[in-house]
Amino acid sequence: MRNKFNLMMLTIVLIWSSLGILRSQGLTLESCLKMADTANLSLRNSRLDVAINKRQISVYNAARLPKVVFTGDYKYNAIIPGQVIPAQMFGGPAGTYTTVQFGVPYNFGNTLQLTQVLYNPQVNYGIQALNLNQRIVEIQQKMTELDVKYQVATTYFNLQAIQRQLSFLNQNIVNLKKIIGNTDLYVKQGLLIETEKDKLTINLLTLENSLQTVISTKTQLESLLKILIGLDESKVIELVQDDLIQKSILVEEGTISRPELELIDAQLALNKEERKGTNMAYLPSLSFYAAYNYTYNMNPEDDFRTGIKSSFLGLRLDWTLFDGFEKYHGQKKNAMNRDRLETQQQLVSQQIKLEADNNKRQIEIQLKSLEISKKQLELSEKVFNQSEAQYNQGTIGANDLINAENALHQSQTNMVSAYVQLRQAELNYLKSIGIIK
Repeated sequence: MRNKFNLMMLTIVLIWSSLGILRSQGLTLESCLKMADTANLSLRNSRLDVAINKRQISVYNAARLPKVVFTGDYKYNAIIPGQVIPAQMFGGPAGTYTTVQFGVPYNFGNTLQLTQVLYNPQVNYGIQALNLNQRIVEIQQKMTELDVKYQVATTYFNLQAIQRQLSFLNQNIVNLKKIIGNTDLYVKQGLLIETEKDKLTINLLTLENSLQTVISTKTQLESLLKILIGLDESKVIELVQDDLIQKSILVEEGTISRPELELIDAQLALNKEERKGTNMAYLPSLSFYAAYNYTYNMNPEDDFRTGIKSSFLGLRLDWTLFDGFEKYHGQKKNAMNRDRLETQQQLVSQQIKLEADNNKRQIEIQLKSLEISKKQLELSEKVFNQSEAQYNQGTIGANDLINAENALHQSQTNMVSAYVQLRQAELNYLKSIGIIK
């Protein structure tokens, strides 16, 4: 018993340890995409559309099976209906008529009917159309998945940039507060005037205001990411830090596989099936039916009761010989739609290729821009450190130090901006070839 208890406690410790490791590791882009794949509401709806269309195919197939219908007709004739007939039929004078009532007050009818379609030329068209529509819905699901992945990745990288911007701002604020503290000592010793401290304080307030703006943006992006990946609003998001200079693992060579092109192909196939279906509508359809009927008639006043049975088998042929040129005009419309889809296919292919080529070039441009921004940041940090040392030695004033600090802040902002633009270019390229993963 003690061994079982120890084993149970060890299992609990291991589970909690693994959960702690997961929490400490933070969220990667891959983990965010996996979470969105199972929890994103847009993806759920797109998959429900696929499931609904599959069920519609089952409904259509069920409609092809035999149908058995029961009908009950129970009535009381308060006034028995009559029929006008010539009186001569009953020995009356010619040219005169009389009204005769047929039937009894109570009629109870029961009918059981079987119907089965034997031949309908449009049945196969209906199945093919539903199967093609299923393909279209599945392609639309792929388009939704691509859009959701793009939104998740864009939000993820924007958050990475915001976190780096926050890190820069906090570091700058700490450094500036330290400088202001030293300046205050110099002012008290009469080595500097109060105005020098005020200039630095104004710059500090500007940085703190920028910090609040960035924090607000970070909160908004975190809320958006939680919605996209299905994370509870109360959860704290922690991201694994992305490298600001290395090329993203998202960038990879691949052939263009855009769902938009697949969608047009499916629409062209559906257009072809619609044309076949219209042609098949010129042919007749044939159905078999059978019925059994039992009617019970009753007149309590005469103590009359009798049942009447009937049954029949039949074939029904439906053939539209002339439809007012409806199918003719339908075929003309179908041909126009085909031409429109073929033109759209060519246009979309050209646009996608151009978009992919442009986005691929943008990756190289933005990568160089990020490298330049990194060098600028290194030089700005060097200039600021030198200016800070010179300010402490009293060889330069607050204005020169503020200029160096502003140049450093601008270089940090430029680097973060270049990072976002590089990641955005990579995402745009991957979306243009349809392989975000």
